[in-house]
This record gives sequence, C-alpha cells and structure tokens, in this order.
Amino acid sequence: CAVKAAHVLSEIAKDEEMKKPCIEADLVLTLIPLLESTDQEMLLHAGRAIGRICYDNRSLQEELVKVGVIPSLVRILTDYAESEPLVHVALLALYNLADLDSAKEALSMTKVAEQLVKQLRRAESHERLEIVFEVLQALAENDALKVQLVDAGVPEALSEILLRLQGSSQAEDMCIVKAASDLIVSLLLGGNFTKEMVTKNNAEAVASILARHENSQGKDSLNSEFALFFSFLVSYLSYLLDGNCLRMFQLGVIHQLLDVLEKQVQSGDTSVQQAALSALQSLAIPVVSKVQMLEEGVAERIEALLRSESPPVQFKLLGTLRMLADGQADAAEILGQDPLLLNRLVQWCSVSDPSGICGEANRLLASILHHNRSQEVVKAIQAAQGVKHLVSMTTSENAAMQNEALTALAIASAIDLETLEESFKESQLVQSLHKLLRDDNTSPEVKYNSMGLLCRLLNSGDLRQEIEEDKIKDTLEQLCSHSNANVVKEAITTLQALRGET
Repeated sequence: CAVKAAHVLSEIAKDEEMKKPCIEADLVLTLIPLLESTDQEMLLHAGRAIGRICYDNRSLQEELVKVGVIPSLVRILTDYAESEPLVHVALLALYNLADLDSAKEALSMTKVAEQLVKQLRRAESHERLEIVFEVLQALAENDALKVQLVDAGVPEALSEILLRLQGSSQAEDMCIVKAASDLIVSLLLGGNFTKEMVTKNNAEAVASILARHENSQGKDSLNSEFALFFSFLVSYLSYLLDGNCLRMFQLGVIHQLLDVLEKQVQSGDTSVQQAALSALQSLAIPVVSKVQMLEEGVAERIEALLRSESPPVQFKLLGTLRMLADGQADAAEILGQDPLLLNRLVQWCSVSDPSGICGEANRLLASILHHNRSQEVVKAIQAAQGVKHLVSMTTSENAAMQNEALTALAIASAIDLETLEESFKESQLVQSLHKLLRDDNTSPEVKYNSMGLLCRLLNSGDLRQEIEEDKIKDTLEQLCSHSNANVVKEAITTLQALRGET
C-alpha cells in the first residue's frame, strides 16, 4: 500500500500545478523516512516523488538537507550501486542539491567520493557521465570535498575515460573528453593535497593519455585544448612528487612535451607553448631531473623556441633554461657556449618593456656564469658583450637580482679575470660597487657580495689602481662598524686584501 502511494505521488508530482498542494500537505517530510527502506521499489518511487516536488525550490531543498536526506542518498549509491534506476534517482537528487553549501558540508561527512568513482567507472552512457560530471564539478568547489575526490581517485577515473574516448570524432565523445579534462584541472588546481595522494599511476596515466592520442590521431593533429590539459597535468604531478618526474622521464613524457612545443612553434599557439614550458620547468626542479634532461638533449630542443616572437613565451623559455642551469655546471657550459642563445640573450637584456624579459634574460646570463666552471664560457659571454649587462644588473632595484649578478661576476672573475678586465673598466664596475657600499639603503647581503667581488678584482693591477683611486678604503673602514656582523667581517677581510695583508 505504501509503495503504491509513493508511486502515485511520484506521478502526481510530474504536474507542475500539483506541486504546491503536495508542499502544503507536508508530503516531503512524510516521504523522507521512506528513503531508509530496503524495498527498492519503495526507494525508487519515494526518491522520484521527493525530487519532483522539490525541484527548483531552494527552501525545500535546504529543508531536505537539514532533515538528513544526504546520508540516505549516499546509502542508496552504496547499497544499490548496480541498480540503474536507483542510482539515477540518487545522482539526480545530488545534482539538484550539490550547489547548496549545507549539502556540500553534509556530503563531506560521507564517503560519496568513493561512490562517485565507482559510478564513473560503471557509466556506459553519455547521459550518466554528464550527471556525474555535474555533481563532481559542484562538489569540487568545496576544499574539503576536493581533497576527498582526489584522494578517492577521481582524476585517475577521469583519465581512464579520456583514454577510452581519445581519438573519437563523435561530437558526444568530444564533449565528454572536454568535460573530463576540465574536471581534472578543476580538481587539481589549488587543492591542499599531500604528496602521498599522487602515485606513479598518475605519471603513467599522463604518458598513456598522450600516447593514445598520438596513436589514434597522429602527432601533428594534437589540438591546443588537449595539449594545454596535458601540459597542466605534467606540471601538477611534477610539483607534487619528485618521483613522478623520473617516472615520466622513463615513460617518454619529456619528448612528448618537446614534440608539443616544436609543433606549436610552427602553428604559433602561444598559450600551449607557455603551458608546455611550465611543465618542463616543473620537471627540471629535482637535481636528478636536470641531469636526465641534459642527457636527453632538452636544452638544445628548447632553444629552437628562440624563433618565437611572443613575449610571454620568451619569458617562460628563459625561466625554463635558468631552472635547467641551476646547480648544473654541464648545463651552464652547454648554454654558455651557444652563440645563438647568447646573442639573443644580449638583445633581450637591452629591451625595455613591461613583460619582464629584460630581467629574466639578465638572470639567465647570471645563472650561466654562476654555475659555469669553464673559461670558454666566460670568453663566450664576453665576446657576446654580455658582461656590461651583468654590471648594470648589480645596480638593479631588485636585491635578489643584484646578488645574482654580484655572485656571477665574482665566480667569473675567479675563473678568468684577464678576459673580463676591459669590460669591467669600460662599464665602471668599481665605481658601481663603491656606490653600493656607500649607500645606506643597500641591503647587508648586497654589501657583503659587493666586497666579495672587490676582493676578486684586486687580482688585476689596473682594477686595483681604480679601487685605490676611488678611495674605497675609507668606505671599507666605515663598514667595519656596520650593524651587520657579516658585513663587518667582509669589510675587514677586504681591507686586509687591499693592504696586501692576505
């Protein structure tokens, strides 16, 4: 009798005009307890009746959440996961409620994430996938639920769907692929995830996704949207776990990324170029990855992008190469002896624009000198007229850039001061250093590094003479009473060197 009554109500509620009498009679609150039934037919009709009565009625939906409908819906998904009609009713209800903050909070107390992963893997129709996607997209707006969804394996399940549908030219499949890609990005962006949430399976999924796409459509057909998604995913996985970087190297992801880059240089899609370069930067962070990238010839392939005239791409390119050179003498030596790269860097160092390219070019030049140990690199940078730009960099308004330039010039001077001597004199390096030491606004670290460079310059007779004529000795004596202990110590050391006591 109760089942029939629920069935009748579910049919009556189809009529828009009958919803109001149902609400006034408090039928919703009468139907709620029926969702605890073990009778599948009862659950089906009660669920449909509640859904139809409450559709597009926010106050009633809030009441549903308040009286505890969320745990009942998750129970239906859990206990009757293979019953298509019941799952459909439960998912539709979640879809209608998921925008409510109260519903999200209630769902965060359940194991809904695990059930949605199951439904993603069971779904055979586009309609079912679309409903699950809509629920996931709404839930991903909540930080706690976002973490639960990632932890439960939603990105992996979505990757499996991408693998299954990549290559299809059917409009419905392409819509699902786009929605799944967007969902993965939405889930992974900005979440407070632990590294333990990311396993080698993620790295394998990335490689498999692109390989499947290339096999089905050909390398040249890689569309921008897919390339952007792929590049973002690589960046994310690299950021979370160093082990993923190595795994992706082993799976050939690095060359797939480079293929993307080289194709996009020709097509001119700068958004994809930037995304792929960001992914390469992320892969280049671990030290072991830098070595691997050098062995794979990454530096040479990235330099092909120098043809790009897009400032954002140029900026990313410089950052990627700087990341690759960081701490790697081999990389610095390769980059520092490439005349094409050095000439382009010197050009960029002279550019005055808001894109930041000038600063980034200077930083790369400084990084090459800093991590290099070869006289040939010093000579090459001098020949390309890059030294004067590094001297100018010592007077930058950015203290970090000042220190990078000072350190680079000190190391280069230790390697081959004779080669640099004339450039130092022409660019008035000694006078610039003296100004930094006299300026009360100069940071202690910059003063310290300036004196470190001065000590190197004293090994040149001509530069020593300039230092003496500029009366830097007086300034050094004043710095011996500086408030910073490191500055005092370095001032004493520099004075001793100037007096020939060391």
